[in-house]
Amino acid sequence: MSDERRYSEQEIATIFEQAAEAQEAAHQSRSSGEGLTLAELQQIGKEAGITPEFIARAAARIGQVTPASPPPATYLGLPISVARTVELPGPLSEKDWDRLVVDLRETFQATGEIRRDGALREWRNGNLHALVEPTESGHRLRFRTRKGSAQQSFSLSFFFLVIGAIFLALLAAKSDPEPGMMVIMSLFVAAGLGGAGLTAYRLPRWAQERERQMDAIAARAVERMTAPAAAEMAPGPTSTDHLGLDELESYTGGASSMPHKTRT
Repeated sequence: MSDERRYSEQEIATIFEQAAEAQEAAHQSRSSGEGLTLAELQQIGKEAGITPEFIARAAARIGQVTPASPPPATYLGLPISVARTVELPGPLSEKDWDRLVVDLRETFQATGEIRRDGALREWRNGNLHALVEPTESGHRLRFRTRKGSAQQSFSLSFFFLVIGAIFLALLAAKSDPEPGMMVIMSLFVAAGLGGAGLTAYRLPRWAQERERQMDAIAARAVERMTAPAAAEMAPGPTSTDHLGLDELESYTGGASSMPHKTRT
């Protein structure tokens, strides 16, 4: 008879409960700190029936699509510029460049201008730029734009605000201020406050919208570049069940080659 210890039902439940808690704690510690390596992702995918090659390609695409965000320029703590940098998954062909320009024009509703300088290609519309530049592995796509009217809008608003406040103070110092001038200067102050407040309200929304548009254009560009490779991996027809009539006729040798049975 074996001398190996046997555990009771209560002890078994306690052992499994503590082991599950320890494993969950270790998983959370890794997820919040180091994350998972590609090999670990492939092992998990393999257990789920996913080929490691496809996980590696998906991981590579994640690194290419994720845009880098250079620090935006700010004015009074508000964003007045937006920029994005995306590493493309290879060289950008002329066809893909043309489709990128079409996407830019449709997204920003502007024709823009196309410029070339050697291997550099640029689409520009005012302060909005999209630049494709060569890298060691292919091409890099850069976006940048600047809200040029923001500083002018703030400056004009502050001008009205300061002028109105100064004249209001001077009029209030008089023993008999003119009511008409008081109203006009009050309107100056209101215009200054309203203009500055409206600009401050619009700038974050403008920056978020430009970021969303740039990210979407970059994602579509990468998708177009990776689509041909995915199409090549797609399996073709393996039987005659999916052949059209013309293909079926040629496959069987045509109707004329089939024997005809005559009735007697």
